[in-house]
Amino acid sequence: MSNQTQTSPACVPFFWPWAVGAEIAEGELKLAARNLKFLAESEKIDFGLHPQFATENRILLDLRTMRVRDFSSPGAGGVPTLVDAPYAGHTATAVDFDTDQSLMATLRANGCRRIVLTDWKAATHDMKDFDVDTYLAEINVVVDDLGGRVNLVGLCQGGWMSAMYAARFPEKVNTLVLAGSPIDTAAGLDSLRKLMMKLPMAYFEELVALGGGLMPGRFMLAGYKNMDPAQHYLKKYVDLYKNIDDPDYLRRQERFASWYESPIDLPGRVYLQVVDQLFKQNQLVHGDYVALGKKLLLKDVRCPAYLLAGSEDDITPWQQVFNAEEYLGTPKDQIVKTLAPGGHIGLFMGRQALAEDWPVIGAWIAAPTADERAAIAKKAADLGVAAKPSTN
Repeated sequence: MSNQTQTSPACVPFFWPWAVGAEIAEGELKLAARNLKFLAESEKIDFGLHPQFATENRILLDLRTMRVRDFSSPGAGGVPTLVDAPYAGHTATAVDFDTDQSLMATLRANGCRRIVLTDWKAATHDMKDFDVDTYLAEINVVVDDLGGRVNLVGLCQGGWMSAMYAARFPEKVNTLVLAGSPIDTAAGLDSLRKLMMKLPMAYFEELVALGGGLMPGRFMLAGYKNMDPAQHYLKKYVDLYKNIDDPDYLRRQERFASWYESPIDLPGRVYLQVVDQLFKQNQLVHGDYVALGKKLLLKDVRCPAYLLAGSEDDITPWQQVFNAEEYLGTPKDQIVKTLAPGGHIGLFMGRQALAEDWPVIGAWIAAPTADERAAIAKKAADLGVAAKPSTN
């Protein structure tokens, strides 16, 4: 084969990166490699990851709206704890985020040894007309299968769902925890509610129409990101570039992105019900909401209640959580309020909340008597986690 053939132009495109690399300085090569690594990692955390549970569990029930995951200790008995995960566009893996950062494991380690989770499924088009009643009815199936009485832990949007269930079936709820839960949605001056009140229902109906009857998770994710665009569209990538050679940093970011960047769709009918009846009309606290054929009254909820809110929560201001005290039928001396430092997501997956607040809540849930529960609440207050008073 001739030299001319070996160096023909057809060969050049394959070899040119190496030829060019030979001509530039070593530092420039390192910079180019760093930039390529950053681009690959950016694409990975935005599009290439999927959420996973960190703690071993088994599927107890596989229903139309959810999988019920059992995180119980072997041989655990007593009243089970049912954790109602947020159903707001992300998966339930937030409550079992990492091996050392798991709400489920924290509760289990602090007395809630028999514990299960609602792992809500992404809505498919044949689910677009599911309503809130559909979800409450399936929670009722879970409770009945667990023995007919549970400790109910409602997180974020799972909180109003849990409060509804407790009002509809008060005899089936042993204790109620509401964490970052929008109960009195007229309370607090959060930007999210102001925007929701300002926009007409036609706007939200159009979003659902664009989703073919579903509320696409990507729409909700964009909304969350636009609440802090500098963080999500600039700082996130600046920080990633700075730490591109730190494997621990990359692992943490990939773990978070696997959850945050993997949104799930909701039934359009559920979404529109929540926007109109819960947020715009605040029907739950006014006693006007009808579920499973009955008007719901929060005063029918008389079980011990624990209210957890974030001091910097811009999704569910602390007033929306704590004002539940004014509507629940639970005696005031059986209601505990804790104001945790930080924002909304940190309430469920933040290391500080998992280390300081949830161990107390787990022990409070597991306490066998009212006196022991009161002692745990007093200890929480003595540790400096007593909350601000409820005000509008």
